[in-house]
Order: sequence, then structure tokens, then C-alpha cells
Amino acid sequence: MTEGAGPLILGLPHTGTWVPPEVGQRLNAEGRRLADTDWHIDTLYQGLVPDVTVVRANFHRYVIDANRDPSGASLYPGQNTTGLVPESDFDGRPIWDDPVSPAEVEERRQKYHAPYHAAMEAQIARIQALHGVAIHYDCHSIRSRIPHLFDGVLPDFNIGTNGGTTCAPQIEAAVLARLRGESHVLNGRFRGGWTTRHYGRPAQGRHAIQMELAQSTYLQAEEAPWHPDAAKVVRLRAILAGILSDIIALAPVLKVSP
Repeated sequence: MTEGAGPLILGLPHTGTWVPPEVGQRLNAEGRRLADTDWHIDTLYQGLVPDVTVVRANFHRYVIDANRDPSGASLYPGQNTTGLVPESDFDGRPIWDDPVSPAEVEERRQKYHAPYHAAMEAQIARIQALHGVAIHYDCHSIRSRIPHLFDGVLPDFNIGTNGGTTCAPQIEAAVLARLRGESHVLNGRFRGGWTTRHYGRPAQGRHAIQMELAQSTYLQAEEAPWHPDAAKVVRLRAILAGILSDIIALAPVLKVSP
């Protein structure tokens, strides 16, 4: 975790690749590939703007998904998705040799999911005390083609605000303005995960927005070994820096008086 003095918090729930040994030995060969990682997202956003706070999960989403409802409720009822402790990968293939029991899920929730969100809540409170507002930007990426989860090809930039409920309209508008001429969608297949929906309380001065990037925007190929493409990275970082700078500039307007 990095504590900054500015109004922006970056959430990184899916960049971790650490799997505790007792969990790793339970994964099958498919699970051990850790294919559903948000590859290089931590370095992609690193240093884009000054004074930013970063909260990052070091554990892999197969251990437990920090961006899922701790109750286990689905974020997208009726659609294929992965749960609090995923049973399968994004392609629908099982990832465990043996099923994970409810007791194990609860143990992992307490050991990993809860501390991540305790840290996030503490940082949001700290930032809001400093600025009268806290803006949470949740950083994600995913392969652009996953037939099990969605049809066709995903847009490059997938913005989630749960139908405009998790942040002020000015934040949505600022992000959309930066993406004119780019492949993008607002509240399409990805409307914001549990983190965005849980912390986004605009009336209380707490704003949250999720950005799901298609991995084709910065990787050489959307498959192992998941190497970045240097030219793509330079272009994408410039766009992301503009987005974050514009969001930060809105903080004084969004300030809520105590």
C-alpha cells in the first residue's frame, strides 16, 4: 500500500499472483496457470499522477476475489461470472482438484478479503478527512475475447459506475471526454464490481468508478507469457494519465462540507 496526499485512491484487487502453499497444492494444472490475472496493471498505472494512494491485493483472485461480494451474492445474476472463491476460470474450466468448502471460503474471507477492504475503508476515510471527498478508481484488465463471459470483442475501455450510481456525473463525463475517438463503453458488460458498488456513495462525498481495460490495449498477445507491448504501453499510459488528472481536478467541486 502507498499513502498519497491527494484525493485519488487506486484500487488493485486482481494484480496479485501470490498463492499460499496450502491453497496452491489444491489447484489443478489449469488453476496453476493463474491465467485470469490483471497482468501488469500495477506497473501500467505506476507514476501516472502524483500524490495518489494505492491499495493493492498481493493474493491471487483464485485464493479469494477481493472484488466480489463477501456474502457470495452474484454481481451479474443470470450471466456467467466467477464467484468469491472461483470454481472455474473465465473460460468455464474447473481450477480445483477438490471443491472448496464453505468453511474454507469463510477462512479465506477473514484472512485476505476482509483485511484488503479494511485497508481500503481506512484510506477512503483518511482521504475524505483531508479533502472533504475521496475518489476511488478501481483498476482492472481482462482478455478482449472470452466467449464464456461475453459475445464478440470487448471494447478497449470499459467504464463501470453501476448505472451512474457510484460517482458524480462529472466524473463519468470527464472520463468519457478523454475517450472520444477510442473504443469504449459505459456500463456495458462490466458495470463495476463489488468494490465500486460498495464504496461509491456520491451523496456522502465518496465516489467510485471502475476501469476494465482490454488486455489487447497493452499486451503483445492475450496469452502466456503475457508480455507488455512497449509502444502500446506508452500510448495507453498517456490516455490513463489524462483520465486520472481530470478526475483529480474535479475534487474541489465535489467536496462535501462536514
